[in-house]
Amino acid sequence: MKPVLVFRHIACEGPGYLGEFLSARGIPLRTIHIDAGETVPERIDGISGLVFMGGPMSVNDPLPWVTRELELIRQAVAEGIPVLGHCLGAQLIAKALGAEVGANTVKEIGWHEITCVEASGHHGILSRLPASFEGYHWHGETFALPPGAALLMRSAHCRHQAFIKDRALALQFHVEVTGEMVREWCAEYHAELAHCAGQPSVQSAAQMTERLEERVAGLHRIADSLYDYWLNIK
Repeated sequence: MKPVLVFRHIACEGPGYLGEFLSARGIPLRTIHIDAGETVPERIDGISGLVFMGGPMSVNDPLPWVTRELELIRQAVAEGIPVLGHCLGAQLIAKALGAEVGANTVKEIGWHEITCVEASGHHGILSRLPASFEGYHWHGETFALPPGAALLMRSAHCRHQAFIKDRALALQFHVEVTGEMVREWCAEYHAELAHCAGQPSVQSAAQMTERLEERVAGLHRIADSLYDYWLNIK
């Protein structure tokens, strides 16, 4: 089977639960470590899907790899290859498909409710999910919707949480996190948490790690549905 190509932009934001999901189904995964200086391939021959992970940078930063990833996303969409984005990865998909990416009204960090919305022609993906669920967030920017994209989800702090266009699925929230990743991010980005302390859209490390394994297990049930649908989009 052709591998899924995963782009990692910072060491602490790797494939996470997605890697477990693919491994359990016998689907090979190959990670491109952008943070370690690996280059973006020019072509996507021999690839069954592209996945773009998160990171603290912006898609609007003048980084050479951003331009190359945007080109690769457009190439994949044109060739009908499934593309999936988490947080920064979702913003990359949005920008590649012609939408603006910029600052959200507030930073959204922690466990916050996500609500599914009506999406004409895409009831299949929503029928697999509850009407609302608790998602994990860590972002300060957000995306507009590309032309022809269908909005799938929103939250109280961010009106665009997910969209689908053709075989591209963009998720602003982090459905891939594991308990270990949540704890690592709280430590890695402790200065950001301290700076945003007291904002209603930003939880403390203690709040984010409360009932952590239970919350992560619930999130992974959502991930199973989303990832399965993404792999089988026609």
